[in-house]
Amino acid sequence: MDVIVCVKHVPETAEAEIKIGSSGKSIEKAGLVFDINEWDDYALEEAVRIKEKFGGTVTAITVGSEEAESTLRKCLARGADQAIRVDGKAFEGSDGYATAKILHRAIKDMHFDIILTGMQAGDDGYAVVGPVLAEMLGISHATMIKKIELGEGVAKVNRELEGGLEEKVEVKLPALFTVQTGINEPRYVSIMGIRKAMKKEIKVLGLADIGLTENDVGEAGSWIKIEKLFIPPVEKQAEFIKGSPEEVAAKIAEIIKAKGLV
Repeated sequence: MDVIVCVKHVPETAEAEIKIGSSGKSIEKAGLVFDINEWDDYALEEAVRIKEKFGGTVTAITVGSEEAESTLRKCLARGADQAIRVDGKAFEGSDGYATAKILHRAIKDMHFDIILTGMQAGDDGYAVVGPVLAEMLGISHATMIKKIELGEGVAKVNRELEGGLEEKVEVKLPALFTVQTGINEPRYVSIMGIRKAMKKEIKVLGLADIGLTENDVGEAGSWIKIEKLFIPPVEKQAEFIKGSPEEVAAKIAEIIKAKGLV
């Protein structure tokens, strides 16, 4: 069972002070710590578990600069057999569609039974790369996966729905699944695994290697173009409403109407 895992090297912004860059279209990345995207971490663990149970290989692939190799090294340390980095300055500004196009060109001639991606990326939240990539490859796909059971040429997967519900669907292989957090518990990286990973070669592909031009990627090849990135103002004022339940309800209704929310 050969599995390809698409991973992304993203900034950890949960507790960081975010500043908008000089271009006004991206955040200032200086001083930020980068790591594997949280959802991709679960996808990688699931891929390694599939390999351990059924045999085969795990290939981790990312689109990014040389700094992204630390994320690929982590993938190798956790059980991936090989790693590929698609590199190019022209990729900057690529939206989900352009990123899927890059991955498609890098993956289309590789053998695989399953492709796993995270449900979304923590830095942009597009959640479209996986489905678009599957459409480009002409394979089945399912999103927000919480459980994978593999059979002969098929996979039965549990999809997370709203309200805590799940649905179980059967998908013919090869297929692509976008993985939700909680599908498993990602393993810790051992010292031995880190040492072995540092010795492994990471294959690097450029634009010419995947048959694309600068007009196919980046802002030029994207359907979505960021005009302006900004941090929304935070209103600190709070109004406390007192009175009987009827009076409070009437006041809330009045405020909602005044703000044009209904």
